[in-house]
Amino acid sequence: MTPQLKERLDELVKEHKILVFMKGNRLMPQCGFSNTVVQILSTLGVPFETVDVLADYEIREGIKEYSSWPTIPQVYINGEFVGGSDIMVELYQKGELQQQVTLTLAS
Repeated sequence: MTPQLKERLDELVKEHKILVFMKGNRLMPQCGFSNTVVQILSTLGVPFETVDVLADYEIREGIKEYSSWPTIPQVYINGEFVGGSDIMVELYQKGELQQQVTLTLAS
């Protein structure tokens, strides 16, 4: 990963309290896993931003190295990597995701 790409990803992650690197965008997800994450966050009614990895090959490949996570979507909350679709579903079902986003948005 180039230093420029790392800096770009650092800035994106720090700039948004909840950020999803996904295929497509919140209005038009381009895969089922990305859609699942959008639906969970929308159900919680929290503001979140998305980055379409299909529109930027450098980000699409770089985000995998950045997080040491091989798949997309990837969710960052308060600058921390949370996980992908399966982890988001699990956290949501346990009620932990609601707590985490509430604390994040209150800070």
